[in-house]
Amino acid sequence: MAVTTVEEVAVGFGTLGLDARLVEALKTLGYEEPTPIQREAIPPLLEGRDLIGQAATGTGKTAAFALPMLQRVAEQGEDRQGPSLLVLVPTRELAMQVAEAMHRYGRSLGTSVLPVYGGQAYGPQLRRLERGVDVVVATPGRALDHIRRGSMRLESIAAVVLDEADEMLDMGFAEDIEAILSETPEARQTLLFSATLPPRIAAIARRHLKDPTRIKIGGERMPAGSTPKVRQTAYVVPRAHKLAALGRILDIESPTSAIVFCRRRTEVDELAETLSARGYRAEALHGGMTQEQRSRVMKRFRAGGGVELLIATDVAARGLDIEHLSHVFNYDVPCEPESYVHRIGRVGRAGREGVAITLAEPREHRQLLAIERSTRQKIEVSRLPTIADLRARRLELTRAAIREAIVAGDLDHFRVVVESLSDEFDVMQVALAAVKLAHRADGSEDSEPEEIPEIAPRGDRDRERDGERDRAPRGGRPARAYQDDSGPPRRRPKGGPRGGMTRLFINAGREAGVRPQDLVGAITGEAGIAGQDVGAIEIADRFSLVDVADDVAEDVIRAMRSAKLKGRKVKVRREGER
Repeated sequence: MAVTTVEEVAVGFGTLGLDARLVEALKTLGYEEPTPIQREAIPPLLEGRDLIGQAATGTGKTAAFALPMLQRVAEQGEDRQGPSLLVLVPTRELAMQVAEAMHRYGRSLGTSVLPVYGGQAYGPQLRRLERGVDVVVATPGRALDHIRRGSMRLESIAAVVLDEADEMLDMGFAEDIEAILSETPEARQTLLFSATLPPRIAAIARRHLKDPTRIKIGGERMPAGSTPKVRQTAYVVPRAHKLAALGRILDIESPTSAIVFCRRRTEVDELAETLSARGYRAEALHGGMTQEQRSRVMKRFRAGGGVELLIATDVAARGLDIEHLSHVFNYDVPCEPESYVHRIGRVGRAGREGVAITLAEPREHRQLLAIERSTRQKIEVSRLPTIADLRARRLELTRAAIREAIVAGDLDHFRVVVESLSDEFDVMQVALAAVKLAHRADGSEDSEPEEIPEIAPRGDRDRERDGERDRAPRGGRPARAYQDDSGPPRRRPKGGPRGGMTRLFINAGREAGVRPQDLVGAITGEAGIAGQDVGAIEIADRFSLVDVADDVAEDVIRAMRSAKLKGRKVKVRREGER
């Protein structure tokens, strides 16, 4: 596997081998210099090489694959049956975004682009496919539907792009992707882009890519001793008080525009509803919403006037390009360091400062340590603002509002009120009463802030000691429930579960095609728990037994009631219960 290193050199689009019409289109659209991933990816892709690109949102990867692929489509000509290029993406939003970008880039080449995704009527898609298109940008499920219907022919496919591959696998599209790739010509060019490269992605690359060029674009390198543009802070908060803690932090930070990341759809809806009821301008965004609902939410959020908080899942927010974010909040600690990096990369762009705040439960403290070790960046664990801090902040906001009114002027028509009261009261008393009314007018004192138990952050010595303990399983609990897709399934020890673990019975096993990674993915994804909370696994023909940490067992049982495993609903209970 060839490896390309990124050199920090400024190379114009015109020197990368792109068609002059594409270069001119880029100039018209306002592009000046290629980003690192564009500089490194475009030349090998024009040569027909397969490629693995690891890059986060905001690095310009859409143009990195769209430009060379559009040029290769144009060079192929029109003597073919079906599309030349298939781009697979995880969500409808990303399908529309990529299709729109490719349409803009390829307009001068006469390239036709069709987005294909679920939730859209089949009729228009069928008519466009029948007339013929050059590029199809599709979600895996709808693409496979068209392939099986015979409405999308793949014999002319010259290249396939897997964009946001990690998210597609997390959403359960692994089998669909395998089925689609098996229907395309073996001689095709294959591109895989992903923010993270876990073992499952590596396995797909080994099976379907031929001697790929590999490009990894990390975050912006900071000079030694410089301050990161993103201020990273964590607060350790008991689970029962997380909502109150988030409200207090929002009041202290006063973000102009922020995303609050949650793990589950239900959590997104509940949090958005509760924050809205408390006076915040909050909207939910997740995959369970209709396309019309999501488009409406994003329009209001981008406008900046109607929505200040976007409560979202990772999948729903993936691919959304939002320029004006001031804050990112992690309502839970992400299970993987790569997810954390991907989230906070949405703020602090283009030289602006940003803030990333994480709410960690006491048991999630070790995950913060893992993120610090992986990113080699300090996450400042701070004490939660007190009620006194909150009151002081609210008074400061009132003072700022009054000062702004004074500077703006136009106060003369209130003079008669002040002069009449000053005959009866001291002017200072009049001013104090006016400030009191202004302070109450914004609802600042409608309710007494909730007391939140204080959990002191651990010092550096404690953090180092925890780091040492983290290298060994806690209470015999394995750090991960499985190592990779090719590894042997973990066997449960004889007897009952180990200390601190609860054994769950799931009525699906080998006959249903269940594998250890399926169980772990379903449990961690639906219940929003860390992989380290899943222990030993045994899979029988018709059932499976999984050990999970005692403190998350109820969450897992409750979350799995509405979940599907290998396409079927399952029953989950404690072993031995009926």
